Amino acid sequence: MPRKRLPTRLHLLSVRAVQTAPDGDHSDGGNLLLRACGDSATWVFRYTAATGKRREMGLGPAHRANPAQAGQSLTGARELAAEARTLLQRGVDPIDERDQRRDAQRQAVEQAKAAKMQQALTLACAARDYHQRVIEPSRTAKHAAQWISSLENHMPVALWHAPVSSITAPALLSALAAIKPHERARNVTANARLDETVQRVRQRLDAVFEDAVFHGWCGTNPAAAIRRKLREGMPRRERGQLAALPYREAPEFMRRLRATEGIAARALELAVLTAARTSEVIDATWQEIDLDVALWVVPAARMKAGEDHAVYLTPRAVALLCALQRYGQAFVFPSPRLDGKQLSNMALLAVLGRMGERKRTTVHGLCRATFSTWANETGAGRPDVIEACLAHEEGNRVRAAYNRAKFANERRALLQDWANYLGTTKEM
Repeated sequence: MPRKRLPTRLHLLSVRAVQTAPDGDHSDGGNLLLRACGDSATWVFRYTAATGKRREMGLGPAHRANPAQAGQSLTGARELAAEARTLLQRGVDPIDERDQRRDAQRQAVEQAKAAKMQQALTLACAARDYHQRVIEPSRTAKHAAQWISSLENHMPVALWHAPVSSITAPALLSALAAIKPHERARNVTANARLDETVQRVRQRLDAVFEDAVFHGWCGTNPAAAIRRKLREGMPRRERGQLAALPYREAPEFMRRLRATEGIAARALELAVLTAARTSEVIDATWQEIDLDVALWVVPAARMKAGEDHAVYLTPRAVALLCALQRYGQAFVFPSPRLDGKQLSNMALLAVLGRMGERKRTTVHGLCRATFSTWANETGAGRPDVIEACLAHEEGNRVRAAYNRAKFANERRALLQDWANYLGTTKEM
């Protein structure tokens, strides 16, 4: 394409003309215009782009309060216009080139800010920021406090206050591998508790680093990278490590439990009768329970599988719950301090301790494994029905929908048979 011929007449305006120019456009030659409007004025470069479109590029304000300002402004505008003419002679659109240059400068500034942020943002800051934005609004106050304290207590100080972008997978793996079991966990479940603690801390760090990657604070997620390595380094958990009471001893245990006083004892009794998890029982509220139809619906938010779970209450369970209504609290099992809070998650374990059973069984093993063993070994219920009572997550969505829809009567009957068995006075 032949180059467009540019006007050769330049520098048509004098300093005096710039100062005294009336409203309108005044050419300085070479496509440079002084556009005056009242007390203000601007410099404009007018040209025809390669596409044939007429374009105007602003070159900034024209300062003309005195001869010195007017002269400097005129000189600067002529230099900018000369640069624009040079670009046009090379086939480059001056406005497009200016926009590209500004974008590049903006990106460079943003990259510099991001780099500075990466160096300043520590793991502690990233974790607390995520905790404040995501965890606190979506968890109970107790769980939210445990969430952040588990990271504060188990992360080495040097790593906790290191820039989040500088933390490598090997360094994080070493930190998690160094976590020691609590002195009180010196029993057969110590390794199991340690495994759970380490995995829980890794999962929470995984969420923090994933969020940091999303916001551009770091480039990789070391917590995700060490998932397999951490599992490879863990001691293999032996079967039966979560001790469970033999089901043939369950009736005698229940007889002693019913004679044990206290709200925590009643909570443990309900957990055994319903094969429920500790958290499901201690966090239960009266809004979830309909005693008229003997039904307890645990909401999806509190279930491990993330779905509502219907628990069919036996007459003994209904009677137990009716007796608790006198407390008039929102939680079914309020703290003995009656401060409006629910029982501690250690309360049920404390009951086992008072009964001298902590070395023989865990709460989880007693309430769920003992029930499952009884139901499977005695043929009290079909496997699908047993799993539905335990609220185990069904991988097949079609089967899961069928189970929820069809097993109501069988589940109610199975829990009633379990309650009847627990109420026997001798082994069956």
